Amino acid sequence: MSNLGSYINKKVLVITADSRTLVGNLLSCDQLTNLVLGQTVERVIRTPDDSEPSTEVPLGLYLVRGDNVCVVGLVDGPLDESINWQEVKGSAIGGIKHI
Repeated sequence: MSNLGSYINKKVLVITADSRTLVGNLLSCDQLTNLVLGQTVERVIRTPDDSEPSTEVPLGLYLVRGDNVCVVGLVDGPLDESINWQEVKGSAIGGIKHI
């Protein structure tokens, strides 16, 4: 198992190759960085010029293929819970290109 093994049963944030932001509990992973997330939400962060609030879309149990994973990081629980994600605005993260 990869170094992600130490993140099992902890809350993680995943940025995907198509620039999605997923947050959930890491239930399992393998040497190809395939991830199984539980209690997953997708954070849809709106740009500053968008009048709609940012949202969190519940996804539940979610599988992310390893070739779609860009970044995996631990979430600081108390800090994460203190943020009102509907008020957060930001620029889009560009996707990656496979050559």
